[in-house]
Amino acid sequence: MATVDDARRVLGGLKDAGSGRELLELGWIEQLRLEQNRAVFRLTLPKFAVSQRDRIASEARSALLTLEGIDDVQIELAQPGEGAPIGAAGHGQVQPQQPVPGVKQVIAVSSGKGGVGKSTVAVNLACALAASGLRVGLLDADIYGPNAPTMLGVVEQTPEVQGSGDEQRLTPISTSGLVMVSMGLLIGPDQPVIWRGPMLNGIIRQFLYQVEWGERDVLVVDLPPGTGDAQLSLAQAVPMAGVVIVTTPQQVAMQDARRGLAMFQQMGVPIFGVVENMSWFTPPDQPERQYPIFGSGGGQRLADEVGVPLLAQIPIELPVQEGGDSGRPVTLSQPDSLAAAAFRDLARTLQTAHRL
Repeated sequence: MATVDDARRVLGGLKDAGSGRELLELGWIEQLRLEQNRAVFRLTLPKFAVSQRDRIASEARSALLTLEGIDDVQIELAQPGEGAPIGAAGHGQVQPQQPVPGVKQVIAVSSGKGGVGKSTVAVNLACALAASGLRVGLLDADIYGPNAPTMLGVVEQTPEVQGSGDEQRLTPISTSGLVMVSMGLLIGPDQPVIWRGPMLNGIIRQFLYQVEWGERDVLVVDLPPGTGDAQLSLAQAVPMAGVVIVTTPQQVAMQDARRGLAMFQQMGVPIFGVVENMSWFTPPDQPERQYPIFGSGGGQRLADEVGVPLLAQIPIELPVQEGGDSGRPVTLSQPDSLAAAAFRDLARTLQTAHRL
């Protein structure tokens, strides 16, 4: 006779079409039990996944009917978004979205894979928006690889904590004309972050709602690469004005960027457009030359495929690397460089098109 462990095993192959994560891990399949010859479970979907309900129910039913002694499947449907408070179980059990007090708009910077310069784009975009006169916050939500403190030269600083217990509030660090928080400010430089989904969700919510952001025109969120817990947690927690997708021109980067873009579309998050980073290399002594060392045209092809704008093409220049390593982003350290001009153009495009 089949057991609940057997039932969990056959359901383990069911995944969310957007993120690719298993439904059991997401907490969308709950209260799984076997009652004589019947398998019973509760299907609890967040609102953005309701369109998958029939497909999930059909696949779950088929999987469970393969078990020895099971000839009936009962599925209890919860209302969309219904479930335990977030953090109590899987992060598929969502609370209603809550705006961040004092923050007018939240925009995310995301990429499908690492190594495409997403954090460089996020930091320089935030600096360019701040230089234009906006009140800007930067949330470094790349929990496993928090690079923003290094790029902004605040590695040695520690945010102040006010209050006690559940009333604790974090004061963000002021730098480069904006305020920012990052896991990198709260752990040692060599300390790894080894967390599962619910813990990751918890720290992102703390960075959103337990930080004294003050009055901000825009909060830029630097997300980790991929389509995992951080992206889902942010989209479920807070209303977002939109997301910027960062890629490099080559095919492998675009494939992953396409998956990340599709995930946000499925969750109903507006896509501002695509930023193609590392579009070409310009030698310092030959500013008129362009060498497309990662190929060319990839960002435009991706944007055309999904019907969104190509927002910017950012060249590879030595000042970008130098600014990131020295803690003075290129937008501020070398404003006359080609990369700095591209970041300013990106900021102006977003301000004009989306009223930031």
